[in-house]
Amino acid sequence: MKTLYLDCSMGAAGDMLTAALLELLPEPEAFVAELNGLGLPGVEFRREDAVKCGISGTHMSVLVRGQEENSHIHDHGGHSHSHSGLSDIRHLVQDHLQVPETVKEDVLAVYDRLAQAESRVHGVPVTQIHFHEVGTLDALADVTAVCLLMHRLAPDLVLASPVHVGSGQVRCAHGLLPVPAPATAELLRDVPIYGGKIAGELCTPTGAALLTHFVDRFVNMPPMRTQAIGYGMGKKDFEAANCLRAFLGQTEDSADTVLELSCNVDDMTGEELGFALERLMEGGALEAYTIPIGMKKSRPGVLLRVMCTPERREDVVALLFRHTSTIGIREYETQRYVLRRAETQVSTPWGPVRRKDARGYGVQRAKYEYEDLAKIAREQDLSLREVQEQLPKL
Repeated sequence: MKTLYLDCSMGAAGDMLTAALLELLPEPEAFVAELNGLGLPGVEFRREDAVKCGISGTHMSVLVRGQEENSHIHDHGGHSHSHSGLSDIRHLVQDHLQVPETVKEDVLAVYDRLAQAESRVHGVPVTQIHFHEVGTLDALADVTAVCLLMHRLAPDLVLASPVHVGSGQVRCAHGLLPVPAPATAELLRDVPIYGGKIAGELCTPTGAALLTHFVDRFVNMPPMRTQAIGYGMGKKDFEAANCLRAFLGQTEDSADTVLELSCNVDDMTGEELGFALERLMEGGALEAYTIPIGMKKSRPGVLLRVMCTPERREDVVALLFRHTSTIGIREYETQRYVLRRAETQVSTPWGPVRRKDARGYGVQRAKYEYEDLAKIAREQDLSLREVQEQLPKL
């Protein structure tokens, strides 16, 4: 399986990700020329050789109307105090960017993540969010470059290390804030992160949004046959090499261990069984279902089977005993093979609609989220088929 692994031991920022991924291409200069023809008004990408702690790599800079934006407020190349709303970003992306539609969708999905995080941090609706650190043209250039590079590299699986966020404080449009900045912390919920002795903001909001959009799992590096390695350098110098490394290579097709927990019951109502299934899914089960069976004394009964990861075993066992009448649970360990899954938000006349994508083993599938389609159908008084017919074809 074609796998991209990102080493974020010195955090992540848009320019570092761009530079690291760029080094994986056989003709990086040709790609930079392509970036400069995308249609971003007044934007110029520049690729420069850089050395950190004796390691050579690439640094990417963005010039806006001939000048690099120097009023940076992030250690890794943050962004100035220009104010742009999500609608401004959408206009630039839809009307100016000359990239495939899937890349536009990725760019807008990254900005939607940023807007949602800022909304939760500041307690205001998404429509009132104005991007300070992440709304300027140089940030849009970084996001676009990374999305186009991911499209060009087309990995089947994207993995990343736990993210080093740095320590101390960072100055932003709202004043001095702790590291990680609140928006970054919000974006990195459920992602393994850590601080350390290095004072400074190592992971920016843009970097966090890009990582959480593209990365399937944050894990230690798996066994892989590496074919290309890229070094994306940050601006500042630290005692450790300030770079993000990207490894492109082959791993075995994705397989993992799951547990099947099951029990037989013959004294529960349909409502009780339905409630138990709901609680099991809410409590971390991968799947939960029932099968009709015959039990002793010719009584009809139900086989309740639950799939979960080994890490959630205790939680699921406790839920089974709490919400069913069983006095015993069987456990089987098994392997499952899975396609790489991702979720993309597609812009529609009625607002964003989630699309579930899956690929691997030489196949690719896509499906719109039923709940989003049903919501539109109810609000617009349409049938599901009418809604589907007006969405981009899968």
